[in-house]
Amino acid sequence: MRNLVIILLILLLFVPEVGTEQYAVIGRNTIPARLRIDNSLSENEAFNSAEKGVDWFMKHWDIKGASVAVARDGKLLYARGFGYASLPDSLPVEPYHRFRVASVSKLVTAVAVMKLQEEGLLSINDKVFGPGAILDDTLFAHPKDRRVFDITVGHLLAHEGGWSQRYGDQMFMPEVVARTLEVSLPVDLKTIIRFALSKNLHFTPGTGQSYSNLGYSILGLVVEKASGMDYETYCRIKILEPLGIYDMALGNNLPEDALPLEVSYYEVDNAPLKPSVYGTGEMVPASRGGNDIETLGAAGGWVATAPDLMRLLMAVDGFDYPKDILAPESIEFMTDVYNGYAPVGWRATLPNGTWWRTGSFSGTTAMMKRLPDGTAWVVLMNSSAWNGPELSSDIDQMMSKFLHRVNNWPETDLFAYSAPVAIGF
Repeated sequence: MRNLVIILLILLLFVPEVGTEQYAVIGRNTIPARLRIDNSLSENEAFNSAEKGVDWFMKHWDIKGASVAVARDGKLLYARGFGYASLPDSLPVEPYHRFRVASVSKLVTAVAVMKLQEEGLLSINDKVFGPGAILDDTLFAHPKDRRVFDITVGHLLAHEGGWSQRYGDQMFMPEVVARTLEVSLPVDLKTIIRFALSKNLHFTPGTGQSYSNLGYSILGLVVEKASGMDYETYCRIKILEPLGIYDMALGNNLPEDALPLEVSYYEVDNAPLKPSVYGTGEMVPASRGGNDIETLGAAGGWVATAPDLMRLLMAVDGFDYPKDILAPESIEFMTDVYNGYAPVGWRATLPNGTWWRTGSFSGTTAMMKRLPDGTAWVVLMNSSAWNGPELSSDIDQMMSKFLHRVNNWPETDLFAYSAPVAIGF
């Protein structure tokens, strides 16, 4: 009880008051409430022209809801929601709404792996499969292609593990996996890995590169084995909570299992239905049980707010402020395109200091970008567009125009208005 009183006093003394907001103790399960970043904090004439560009973009691409955050020199200067978190309820998007972030999740996983290396719990040169390897599991002991035993942690980080999507993405073909291995749906990650190991690799590990959701999902198991914790717990305790991030979590497949303050998801008109991953025989939207987000996990399962993703971005951006959560050597490994591995976690890291990460699947579009002048932005959307992953280039153009249309940036750091509170408070 004494500790709870101390925490309350700290919040009251050091967190700025916002209207009639109340304060609550920090709990293990937290959602933004009472004291939080909301749309009102970015109501400023300086943003009017820029916001018209976002409105046009959403109308043009039929985006139902979006959350945009912009930071400069380590401060969150803009965070605003556009459109609707839920159409039936006409619920406007606020910065505290949570979105699936798809492959932006890979940046979280890469940071976790680098953190484990800094802790001395693994090395990027460690073998993943085989005797004495990290995943020395009898389930994976007899791959068809013995080159599997040469796969290292670094190979998986760099999409060099030997798998391609020549015959489909292993993480999005549960019916094929179940039929091949003669198991029931839903299939779990270890079953998908067994399926992949029952086939020949498409190239020798380390000699080529092919984007692999499977590789990053495997890294989730690597994190668990090396840390002794489940993947989500390790990320939460070692990365997210130390950064003040309390609203990121692994998402669920079905709308009825949505997280508190999570948005609804919308696909393009006439999007094809898919068989339920649960083997019910029902045909459902990909974003509502047709894709297995839960099994995707470390490769694409995270749900986050735009401000929280900004906190993560600024913690691995290599700038002095705020202090990075990784050592400079780790960040250099992840971003130096001349080292044979990078980009690691990121989608691209250019030598001029421009880095970005994208994410996309049915009902979800996400992008975050770090610019060499200290500016960064995050855009999350709860909708697909007809051009799928290619929408990221249009988002990039939209945000370039957004930044150029703001002549006078406010000085207030919106992170000062954010604190976690217990669910139900």
